[in-house]
Formats: sequence, structure tokens, C-alpha cells
Amino acid sequence: MHPTQMKTAATFTARIVRGGKWFIAFSPDHMVSLQNPGADVLMKLNIIAPLTESHSGPPSAMSRTILMIGGNSGIGLATARLLQAQGNSLVVAARSAGPLEEMGVPVQPFDAHNPGPLELPPVLDGFVYFPGSITLKPFHRLTAEDFLNDYQINCLGAVAALQAALPALKAAPSASVVLFSSIAVAQGLPFHASIAAAKGAVEGLVLSLAAELAPRIRVNAIAPSLTDTPLAGNLLNSDVKMEAAAKRHPLQQVGDPDDVAQLVSFLLSGASKFFTGQILRPDGGLSSIRTF
Repeated sequence: MHPTQMKTAATFTARIVRGGKWFIAFSPDHMVSLQNPGADVLMKLNIIAPLTESHSGPPSAMSRTILMIGGNSGIGLATARLLQAQGNSLVVAARSAGPLEEMGVPVQPFDAHNPGPLELPPVLDGFVYFPGSITLKPFHRLTAEDFLNDYQINCLGAVAALQAALPALKAAPSASVVLFSSIAVAQGLPFHASIAAAKGAVEGLVLSLAAELAPRIRVNAIAPSLTDTPLAGNLLNSDVKMEAAAKRHPLQQVGDPDDVAQLVSFLLSGASKFFTGQILRPDGGLSSIRTF
């Protein structure tokens, strides 16, 4: 029985909301609250039957266990907050804990340049890889090291983490893998040769793994346009830059990490059970339409 929200066989209920607080209602006008009560407390209160969740997000039939590689800033942090609010169990590996520590999410070390072993549960329902890079240079100035660095962070780091997680993903009744590409693969952009090459490899990996791991494991990628994150800080660190970037998109805005996080959540959920081998493009229309 999953203890996210429960009710008693008698006259009081317990509901968990964001932040891990339980509200115990003994009657309509008598309510107390507990912060992260232990199982022994709930047993003493005779809380034994499930009740619909009351968090701010959509209800979830059961908690999923999701491995996130990265996640301490930008789209990853927005996703961690959303998935935690939905009642999911997060396993995170990243260079540093950052704000995840304040959320009570344990973080084990992960370096995309030198991936090491991961401590994983026996079953994983989902996998998301967030580490990325933005190397923007004229082609004649790019070195072999630039190309190798982008390829290591964006592709080989994902390969290493996914290979480590694969047994646990295969142990789930069904599982979902989400990787990240870039608009630079579908839309030719100047000075993006290195990152476009690395992310193009990611898209090829997605298609191959989607075929190889079907039907039990779905594999998809998200290819955003410029999104307002710390990684893109140098490109959006003034009102002038922000306005210019927004005007390049048909929808006249840059990406919002919270919007992309919602897309990650969708791909991890059963709502996307008929999606695999797909590259979803939250890019404000930039890769597919023109308004002139």
C-alpha cells in the first residue's frame, strides 16, 4: 500500500500535501497537522485505506521511482520540484546537490566527463538525463577538444548512466527514458556546429534505443529552443538580449524551464504510453514555421 494519502476506517482522514505535511482531520472542525510522520504514527492512528491525493498537481495512481542525472538548476531543478510535488521518489546523481539538498533529495556524485558507478534501487520507473553544454564558436575556431567535450557531456555521459540504470529499468513493468537534444539539430544555426553534432548523436541514440528496448521501455527526447536557465545565462543576461532572443521565435518568447518540466513529467507518465522514438520540440515554432 502506498502511503502518500490515506483515510481511516473510522471518521478521520490524513492527506499529504507538498512539503510532506499530513493533515489529520478527526472531524470537520478538529484538525491537526504533522510534518513527515513516521509509519508508526500512522499505524497508531489506524490510517489504513487510500484516499485521493490533494497536492496541487494532477493525481497519481502510485509513486514512481525516477532516476535524474543532473537536476540542480534550470530545467532539471524545475523537473525535480514538479516530480516531487507529484509524489514521486527521486534518485539523483549530479555534480553537486545545490537546491536539491533543501528539498530533502539525496544526491550522489556524478561527473559526465568521468562517470562512475551509481547506487540504484532494484527497480526504476523512469530515467532523465539533464547535463548539457552550449559551445558557440565559428567553425574555424572549434577544436577537436571542443567537439569531444560536447560529445562526452551530452551523449557519452548519458550512455554511461543509462547503461548503469538499464537493469533497474528492465525490472519495472514499464519504464520511460527521457534525453535532451536541441533545436540546433533540426534548425541549422550558425556557430552551433559542435553542440549540433553532439545532440544529433543523442537523437540517433533515442531512435535506436526506442527500437531495441520496445515494448517495455519507451525512449524519447526533448529538443528545446533557447530556455531561460543558468546554462543560457550569457545569452539572456540583459533586457536587450532577452528581447532579441524572444523576437527570433514565432511565439515571441524564450523557453520557460517550468514548461519543459511539464513535458518531462508527461513523457515519464502513463499519459505518454503510446510515445516512443519521438523528439518533442518546445521551441516556440522556431524549427518549423515562419511568420513572414
